[in-house]
Amino acid sequence: MLSLIKTHAKKHYQLQIAITAVFILIFNIGTLFEATMNTRVIIGGIGIFAIYLLPTITYFTEKEKSFFKTFYVLCYIGFEILIVIRTIYRYLYPQNLIISNDLFDSLYSICLFLLTLIGIVGFLLLVKENQDHKIKKLLNDKNQFFSIISHDLRGPLGSSVSLSEILLENIEQYSREEIKEISEMLHDSNKNIYKLLENLLDWSRVQTGMIAFNPKKLLLNALIQENIELGKNVALHKNIRILFESADLIEAEVDQNMISTILRNLLSNAIKFTDKNGEIKIKLQKINHQVEISITDNGIGVPENIKEKLFKINGKVLQKGTENELGSGLGLLLCKEFVNIHEGEIWVESEIGKGSVFKFTLPLKAV
Repeated sequence: MLSLIKTHAKKHYQLQIAITAVFILIFNIGTLFEATMNTRVIIGGIGIFAIYLLPTITYFTEKEKSFFKTFYVLCYIGFEILIVIRTIYRYLYPQNLIISNDLFDSLYSICLFLLTLIGIVGFLLLVKENQDHKIKKLLNDKNQFFSIISHDLRGPLGSSVSLSEILLENIEQYSREEIKEISEMLHDSNKNIYKLLENLLDWSRVQTGMIAFNPKKLLLNALIQENIELGKNVALHKNIRILFESADLIEAEVDQNMISTILRNLLSNAIKFTDKNGEIKIKLQKINHQVEISITDNGIGVPENIKEKLFKINGKVLQKGTENELGSGLGLLLCKEFVNIHEGEIWVESEIGKGSVFKFTLPLKAV
């Protein structure tokens, strides 16, 4: 029930397991000390009520509601009410049978059967609704995916074709310096195409489950330093300093390719949105049972209306870099997917004109 009602229900589920274990223990202790059958029925009734109370309350604290969810929860509320009434009745009128032949227990059994039947129908309708929702989301993501391809790939490809055409038709009229300048522009355009295609390919592979998750024990300090070296040339072009800060050597079980992709994309964005002579700080630290990696720049910042769209496929982000660098936003989508696979979190803190801080966490498991 919890898994269908609430997406992040892991803690609640663990609490349900704990409640179940406690009442099983109490019931068995009662049996061991030869408690009456009526007492055992009351213990069982209170236990079942406690177990199903949590998901029922959880539903009403949830923002997203639907007809079938409400229908399903109402069945559980009815079930809870029946349990309470029967427990009170057994307390007031003790009996030494699990189910007696009196009118009340007969009515209780009939109502319980009807509620179970209705609940099964509600459950099946709720499962169908959830499946329909997932299919709709996949179709929307697919449409957005093709929209990104058609819009964002057309720009750099068009530039590349135009520049190569100019160079081909007028090469004899240009000086060596002009040819070099056009070639550099062509090279930059091709690099953008390659990066976009690489992100598109990785993102599509994640969506289709084709990327394998291969965590290994790695020194994160060395992995970060390695990716800083890869981004240094681009940073030097804008005279941007990249600083790395870590008080400890931290090891974790991570997928090297995924974490490198996250670091490259976040570092690339930081360089893109930082002015010349700026500074980027990368910080690695342990916080409780997690590793937190933050990439801070003193660039142009992220507007509030863009923040909430950064990690969503259906949120089109249009923001150029300090030198009119273009981006599709796919890099951040990829970062979120890879962080989720590691069971971590990613977010941004930013202020216009003062820069941005992109942070992500990874669970620090025993290695």
